[in-house]
Amino acid sequence: MQYLSHYQSPIGDILLAADAIGLTGLWFEGQKYFALHPDKEREEKEVPLFEDVKRWLDIYFSGSEPDFTIPLHFVGTDFQTEVWKILCSIPYGQVTTYGEIAKQLAAKKGLKHMSAQAVGGAVGHNKISIIVPCHRVVGTDGSLTGYAGGLDKKVKLLHLEKADMQSLFIPQKGTAL
Repeated sequence: MQYLSHYQSPIGDILLAADAIGLTGLWFEGQKYFALHPDKEREEKEVPLFEDVKRWLDIYFSGSEPDFTIPLHFVGTDFQTEVWKILCSIPYGQVTTYGEIAKQLAAKKGLKHMSAQAVGGAVGHNKISIIVPCHRVVGTDGSLTGYAGGLDKKVKLLHLEKADMQSLFIPQKGTAL
């Protein structure tokens, strides 16, 4: 059974999804891949986990780093899950690149190389936005690309975290906008 709830953030309405294991989704309303594969059995219900998630979000949107974690239930391929776990390790207010994540995965698997584009695909399909901080991933050249919630929200989240934005930019054209 999947449970749904809503949260009004300062930068847009958010849909939350959870099951008995943990949070399974956090999407900005209308974002790319928005609630792409909901469970057949679902209902809007305020389960206790949502109280914690909303408290986490309140702290986050106040400009502070939450000091507790939310139980997560990743629903995806093994590769996606590996990428999403790495996203969780990116420090608050910091950024990393798709290439750096690919290097981490390659090293973990004993490979010489792994595709940054494959990593980008997994990052783009992250179902638990903000808490699994895919907004902290940028292009190798500093380009702010590939945020399913929209680049305007990615910029706002990085500003909220007081990330160093001096070397980051929004590309004027490209496929990842």
